Amino acid sequence: MDPFLVLLHSVSASLSSSELTELKFLCQGRVGKRKLERVQSGVDLFSVLLEQNELSPEHTALLRELLVSLRRQDLLRRLDAFEAGAAGGAAPEERDLRAAFDIICDNVGKDWRRLARQLKVSDAKIDAIEEKYPRNLTEQVRESLRVWKNSRREDAAVSHLVDALRACRLNLVADLVEEEQQARASRRESGSSDPVSLISWDEDMPGSGAS
Repeated sequence: MDPFLVLLHSVSASLSSSELTELKFLCQGRVGKRKLERVQSGVDLFSVLLEQNELSPEHTALLRELLVSLRRQDLLRRLDAFEAGAAGGAAPEERDLRAAFDIICDNVGKDWRRLARQLKVSDAKIDAIEEKYPRNLTEQVRESLRVWKNSRREDAAVSHLVDALRACRLNLVADLVEEEQQARASRRESGSSDPVSLISWDEDMPGSGAS
């Protein structure tokens, strides 16, 4: 069975009736009323979202957003594991960015807004991020980094993040990022495999932090 379908079935089996009701409510703007009335399980709902191209193995943003809304960290970890497997074939540069994102999310805290502005994320997008994840500081940080990466596309690089951190006087975090990048480069030179991060910035990611 397709690993993504296995994940969706696993998530569905773990949902309570009240959580399913909440998911249906959250999907009202995406799924028609008649279709929602026929939804009796998580699988039913996910099947509709798959048909409408709202979900796919490459685009798990909506699933993550729904699980964040439910505050189901256990299910988010399952999604992390799926994304980690999917990210295993990522280019070294992308894995380096992923590792830098992890460190920044763990250490920047409430200074993320200053960093986001330094990275040219607009105030409107910053406000939207805060509204999207009002009680999840870690997710606010990660979403701002994803917005930056998507805006830079192929030009996104760890060096840009380090420069922005230092411009914000977040030198300790910048040092941590640089140390990790040096360690990763050394592992590659010695032929050791890079550990795969559980985080994929292209999709909405989890976070256990609170604002």
